[in-house]
Amino acid sequence: MSGFEHFDRDASELEREILKRGMLLKLDWDNPVVMRKLAREALQGGPDHTQALLADPDARLRARGELFALGVLMLRVMEESADTGVHTHGGPAWKAFGRALILEAQAEGKKVDPRAQLNGDSSA
Repeated sequence: MSGFEHFDRDASELEREILKRGMLLKLDWDNPVVMRKLAREALQGGPDHTQALLADPDARLRARGELFALGVLMLRVMEESADTGVHTHGGPAWKAFGRALILEAQAEGKKVDPRAQLNGDSSA
């Protein structure tokens, strides 16, 4: 398994950082409506919206931008690990936000990597 351990480490680090932003934003990871709304904002706003949030002096808006940026990293880790045949598992926040991002991307008609799983045992 040598060489693949970093996927688990990356997932753990991302989960921790996602949870921190979620605490600041008082997110309910178990509320799919809230998660979908957040994912929709991240996807529709795109990189320019995220950059604007990251530069905002308001800590909560900056945390929102950081969460969106972490979502991009999360999806990248899932894709890269799948490319090497490794199934990366994240925690509850990872799964809730990842699931919402995937569902919103599909709702917008975007192609979603079929390896991204939506069940509770998945990396999404």
